[in-house]
Amino acid sequence: MGLILRRGFSPLILTALAILASCAGLATSAEEYYSIGMAYFEMGRYEEAERWLNRALSSNRTVSASEYNLGRIAYGTGRYTEALKKFNTILKKDPQNVLALKAAAYTQVKLGNIEEARKLYVKVLELEPEEADSGLNYATILYAMDKPAEAEETLLKYNAVILDDKDALLLLARVQRAQKKPENIDSYDMWLSKNSDPQVRYEFALALEDGGFYARALEEARKALSELSSDTETLKRSSIRFAIARLIIVSDPENPDGITELTEAIRGGFKDQEAIDAFINDERLTQALRDEVRRAIDNAKTAAASASDSSAEGGSSTEGGTSTESGSSTTGGSSTGSGSSTTGGSSTTGGAASGAGQT
Repeated sequence: MGLILRRGFSPLILTALAILASCAGLATSAEEYYSIGMAYFEMGRYEEAERWLNRALSSNRTVSASEYNLGRIAYGTGRYTEALKKFNTILKKDPQNVLALKAAAYTQVKLGNIEEARKLYVKVLELEPEEADSGLNYATILYAMDKPAEAEETLLKYNAVILDDKDALLLLARVQRAQKKPENIDSYDMWLSKNSDPQVRYEFALALEDGGFYARALEEARKALSELSSDTETLKRSSIRFAIARLIIVSDPENPDGITELTEAIRGGFKDQEAIDAFINDERLTQALRDEVRRAIDNAKTAAASASDSSAEGGSSTEGGTSTESGSSTTGGSSTGSGSSTTGGSSTTGGAASGAGQT
């Protein structure tokens, strides 16, 4: 599909064209409507762009391009259902329109329809099997569908691209780790040799632990903790401290730092009971060590609960504007919170409003 773009409109010329085009006596073509609409699009004035692109739908020469860019505008402004309708309108007439297939796939991802997105990428790759970006997006979708083996097979078809694409290399490391393949350690190491991210470093530490490389795993976990200044939506400092505690206790049971780190992790908010139970029942621990770990966790939970109760009582006693000598008021009880990747990954499947429409 060829997009008819006339670049270089200044706002003044654009305004003049719009005024002339609206004059009753002027025979304005759909191509001109389209050009004005796209000029507004490039300026980020989407409401005006939609108005002119809708006028351009009247001609067979511009109908597909207009539908496509109206879909891009709908996507970029969060109207995903409307965007999908636009792209599907094109595909009903032209089932092999690659741009519309890609844009529809992006939109299905946004709508949470991962299986539909997968089907669309299969069609894209049938038409353009060497197109690396689509292949990497397809692999990302397979990983999201918990199909790491298929994702890795797809990624390796674009092996030349992986080394130069940090998102692809990270995805490769993650799909290899999901399959418990030892190669994931090299992939993570290669990624971190050129990039830095506490989430990825934490994953690398866990991969090293799985491989039995405890000393290196401990080193990477400590680096991840130092790099993570505050909790993020995907990673908490307490999670890293719990991993550090586990590594010390397993590799050096006589080192008291392990129990200290474990206590700090629990008091710091680590509440993943599944991970706690798995550690208590870890076959690498002796029974005596298992009992010590259980006591440390119970004591830390009790201390954390006691501290929380004391904080709540302190907050309620000052709430309501207790007066101070200077006349200021104290309210007490403020709190912060965060959730717990990459992902991450990083997704490479979004962005139809900008990336998909460049021709």
